[in-house]
Amino acid sequence: MEKKPDSHIVIEGVTEEGQQFRPSDWAERVSGPLATFHNQRIIYSPLLTPGVKDGNKCVFINEALKTQNPELYEELLNFAKINKLKVGGTDPIDTDEN
Repeated sequence: MEKKPDSHIVIEGVTEEGQQFRPSDWAERVSGPLATFHNQRIIYSPLLTPGVKDGNKCVFINEALKTQNPELYEELLNFAKINKLKVGGTDPIDTDEN
């Protein structure tokens, strides 16, 4: 059986004015609430992952977060709104590492 790719919302580290958002590790900080540690390494949740899109730091929010943790989902969208960050969707991406 083939795994269905997940849909994501993307918060890009670029403001509406075109300025790069600071601090430079903002995406990792925002993704931290669902992260775990294993063998002294941080493991990001497939529901909330830092990444890069078009050369800009970003956070990928799996649409499933909306039902699994609606408070965090709303907090992330409010964070983007308050900081005037670009928010958009992506084509479904496959988070399966195999």
